[in-house]
Amino acid sequence: MTANTATLHLVCGKIGSGKSTLTKRLAQEACTVLLSEDDWLSRLYPDEIHALPDYVRCAGRLRDAMAPHVASLLAAGTSVVLDFPSNTVATRAWARRVFEGAGAAHRLHFLDVPDDVCKARLRARNQSGEHPFETTDAQFDQITSHFVAPTAEEGFDVAHYRETNLS
Repeated sequence: MTANTATLHLVCGKIGSGKSTLTKRLAQEACTVLLSEDDWLSRLYPDEIHALPDYVRCAGRLRDAMAPHVASLLAAGTSVVLDFPSNTVATRAWARRVFEGAGAAHRLHFLDVPDDVCKARLRARNQSGEHPFETTDAQFDQITSHFVAPTAEEGFDVAHYRETNLS
């Protein structure tokens, strides 16, 4: 019997930092699957997410439903790129329970991008109409107030991307 080489890739970064762009690139590896929170939320809860409490409620349900599925994929040897923001200690603890329960490796990709860059990207994304959700500057500020960067004490294998090395 061989050791499980599957990896759960997590992303941490403010809205507009480039998480989805990075996850698409990471998911190009062999035996790797991408799961996008925005895609699932927009399909499961169309026209239901208008404010932060709506997102928190729906995202919590989605995480609860997805945890055993993600663990099964990892346990079967498939790496998973989770395009779900791991932006708080609690969401990272949830992910830890998933990969540890599956006996899989992990990598936390931390996108460290200034607020002004994120807001400019959000405005461009909103204008493109290609994203299922639009985010205003005020919503960005509200959501970002809950953002907690990962710390060494949390014990994650962190890949730290600064704005200058995102490409």
